[in-house]
Amino acid sequence: MERKNAWNTYEESDLAGLNQLIDGYKGFLNRGKTERECVSTVLEQARAAGFQDLEQAVAEGKTLKPGDKVYYAHMGKSLFLAVVGQEPMEMGLKIVGAHIDSPRLDLKQNPLYEDGGMAYLDTHYYGGIKKYQWVALPLALHGVAVKRDGTVIQVVIGERETDPVLGITDLLPHIAQSQMEKKASLVIEGEDLNLMVGSRPAPETDGEGPKDPVRTAILKVLEEEYGIAEEDLMTAELEAVPAGQARDYGLDRSMVMAYGQDDRVCAYTSWQALNTVETPDRTCVCLLVDKEEIGSVGATGMQSRFFENAVAELMDRAGQYSELALRRCLSHSRFLSADVSSAFDPVFAGEYDKNNAASVGCGITFNKYSGSRGKSGANDANAEYLAAVMGIFDSRNVVYQTAEYGKVDHGGGGTISYILARYGMESVDCGVPVLSMHAPWEVTSKADIYEAFKAYAAFYNLA
Repeated sequence: MERKNAWNTYEESDLAGLNQLIDGYKGFLNRGKTERECVSTVLEQARAAGFQDLEQAVAEGKTLKPGDKVYYAHMGKSLFLAVVGQEPMEMGLKIVGAHIDSPRLDLKQNPLYEDGGMAYLDTHYYGGIKKYQWVALPLALHGVAVKRDGTVIQVVIGERETDPVLGITDLLPHIAQSQMEKKASLVIEGEDLNLMVGSRPAPETDGEGPKDPVRTAILKVLEEEYGIAEEDLMTAELEAVPAGQARDYGLDRSMVMAYGQDDRVCAYTSWQALNTVETPDRTCVCLLVDKEEIGSVGATGMQSRFFENAVAELMDRAGQYSELALRRCLSHSRFLSADVSSAFDPVFAGEYDKNNAASVGCGITFNKYSGSRGKSGANDANAEYLAAVMGIFDSRNVVYQTAEYGKVDHGGGGTISYILARYGMESVDCGVPVLSMHAPWEVTSKADIYEAFKAYAAFYNLA
């Protein structure tokens, strides 16, 4: 099947819409470098667009009617947004779901130490990374520190031009012969991913200084400049991420380079698509979830029941809830797992089946199945459902393609698709192809981002 390059299909009006979407997307990436920041950014936009808090509607006993827009933020890390439809919810929902967590370095609970006259923060990497890619880069610190009295301190260090940045040092090539002979997985090991944060010792008093003078000085900086005491680090959620803004990539400005595009590129486009919906036939839902990169576990991951609980509350406020109606709703729903796919990279052509790889600029990508080595851990979409969704995209002139993650037996990956498929609902992976996926800086095509937005909007309005 010959692939169509989306750029060749655009007229001036399309380009204007594309550029507007990309400007908003880059702003979203710059503001949302953690799952918490993504939720707060979308919530700000949702409230401005007329979405109301589902929990507040429950507390007030408010009845929801077709066209009402609601959200439910779960622990500040996952988000459920819905536009109530005209048909009974037991007929099923139209759901697009993406994840908003990305690979990074998390601070350990007892992170600060001194060695060799320098202070470090010890980290534990999160998600699948090539550890050697994270050295010799400017890194920023994002997250929250919570004091014992419940006070939450928002932390962003390293993004403004006047901020300091942090980093992980590497060995100079002059004395790195032994290092260069190691396997790539061992060039930098997990316990060596330590952030250097200072080298200036605390001043001496009467000719004597503290036992760890640089560590002591850093604790003073944390306290005086950021309001964080050492005990606050034990409960903090602080993430080291690449410092810097999303940028146009390529001399033709046809691509975006940024941290965390897996999977925030699909999160942003699915949310923007939901925002085009007014009073749908069936209730439309956008899911933005946490913990996908480590198996969708925990209270904020897709394997928790927060989604099911939110649907139950939504049905109850619409006067439609029963246990049987909820089960029917979930099994009759249609789901697009909005997650990225691996884009074909000719530099590493040997790792791909070229006929079944996603091409940059050729539109949103269907992965009928994911998983690895014999489709292990995959959701394998029904042919009938795949054909139905493709038909919807065709009716809105969406440019799309199909792909696999790479050659059989060369690896693979998974998404949240199989988790919602457990309810018996139709489910297929459908997202933007990405170059350098899971690297500190990932690359996507602006055309593919625009086609994803068009695709999700078509699904909400026509499925």
